[in-house]
Amino acid sequence: MINGAHVIIYSQDAEADRTFFRDVLGLSNIDAGEGWLIFKLPPAEVAVHPADGSSHELFLMCDDVQATVDELSAKGVECAAVTDAGWGLKTGIRLPGGSELGLYEPRHTRA
Repeated sequence: MINGAHVIIYSQDAEADRTFFRDVLGLSNIDAGEGWLIFKLPPAEVAVHPADGSSHELFLMCDDVQATVDELSAKGVECAAVTDAGWGLKTGIRLPGGSELGLYEPRHTRA
């Protein structure tokens, strides 16, 4: 029934964020027309957590968060301090458009 997911990131500088996804993260992409790039993502998971309100977060996953932070930092990417969230080690990546994208090294079995 479900064969994929489409994530939308709203940005104050969409062109800079598209360039970041293409050139810094190295994600392959297609041009959907007029420069609107759609990026291929690695396999994904969805988790539903209890909350008083509703919101959504996007985290990219990696096998070694510190090595990934080091690699991104060498490319000039601003990363938050790595913290232990219990379920994994997490950080945040500052996108050129100003928003933050989550990054974590999971301790749980991947779906």
